[in-house]
Formats: sequence, structure tokens, C-alpha cells
Amino acid sequence: MRALSSAVLMLAFACAGLAPGPGQAQSPHTHQHSFSGAEHWARVFDDPGRDVWQKPHQVIEALALKPDAVVADIGSGTGYFAVRLAHFVPQGRVYGVDTEPDMVKYLAERAGREGLGNLVAVRGAPDDARLPDKADLILMVDVYHHIGQRESYFRRLARSLKPGGRVAIIDFNAKSAMGPPPSQRIAAKRVAAEMSEAGYQLVAEHRFLPNQYFLTFQAKSGN
Repeated sequence: MRALSSAVLMLAFACAGLAPGPGQAQSPHTHQHSFSGAEHWARVFDDPGRDVWQKPHQVIEALALKPDAVVADIGSGTGYFAVRLAHFVPQGRVYGVDTEPDMVKYLAERAGREGLGNLVAVRGAPDDARLPDKADLILMVDVYHHIGQRESYFRRLARSLKPGGRVAIIDFNAKSAMGPPPSQRIAAKRVAAEMSEAGYQLVAEHRFLPNQYFLTFQAKSGN
């Protein structure tokens, strides 16, 4: 899997209401973007206009988290979901994971600035989230289609789940006018099939997001 900066780039286009074509997605300028200057990206990712279609409050409510839950937001960027999750689990902990150093630094500073002692920024690796603790829930928004060698990645990720822990995957559907080029999108059925191969079972599917599917998985017993 390439560094999550690729996922960040596609999300940037989506938040701007654009669907990058193959040329944009593969151009040297975008494909190798370092994503330094997180202050700029924060204005893009955290634009209130995103709330209209991302429905963050409804997403988090659907996750039914306990106040003391341990949550990991993989591909957290500047903290769009991670900050909201930290407010929802005041007695718990949220790990905002990203592979891009500037994003990790920005999120750590944002947590301090906003007094969120339960939000911890984590520098992940392309093939390992490097979570320092086992999680009740792992959330991945617009990240799945950027992960390479997904079976081995998710088998490894299962070790970072508590018994009964869940993995929630949100990504762009085929009909969305925003997001990555259609050739790079992965259908919900394929996600479910790949996750099954990696040792998970689908336990919930929510259909209220206009541009994305929303699937939740648990590790199969015996895995």
C-alpha cells in the first residue's frame, strides 16, 4: 500500500466536489504529493460543506460506541473524524493514524489546541497501522481502495482488535460523482468478499450515505 497520502489526495478532490480523471490521479505532481502544509489541507478536509454528504454525526451514531471505547481512525488526515470521535468517547481513547508526518504532527497539535487529551496521533506504516493498543473499533474512510496486499494487511490488523472488535469501512460507490476514477473504486460486494478471505464477516451495512458504502466487519470466530 502506498502511503495514505494517496487516499488524502482523493479525499481532497472529493471534498472540493471534483472527480479526478486518470491523468490527474497519475500525474507526477499529484501522485508524489508530500502533503506537507497540513494547514492548507485542513481547510479542504474540514470544510463544513463536506458535512452535507459525509454525515459524520450520523456515521458515528451508527457505530454505537461506548463512552470508554478505544477507537482507531486509519487515514485520519487532519482529524475530520478523529476529533469528532474523541468527543463521542470522553472516557475512551482515539488513535488518529496516518503515514504522512505532517498530518501526524498537525493532528497532535490540534488535539493539544482543542484540549483533547484522549486523542493520540500515530505515525503508521504502509503495511502496518502500528496501533499502540487494541481497539474496539477501527474506522477507515476512503482508504480501502489504496491498500495493497489487503488480505495480509487485514489479517495483521485483526491482532489490533479487542475480542468482538469491529472494522468499519467507508468508501466511494460506483455512482458517486466525486471520489477516485471509476477504475480505482472497489465495489462493496468485492470488499465483503476480500474481507471474508482475510478472516472477517460482515455484521452491518448502512445505506444513508449518498456517495459511499458503509460496511462493518468482525473477525470470524477462530481467527
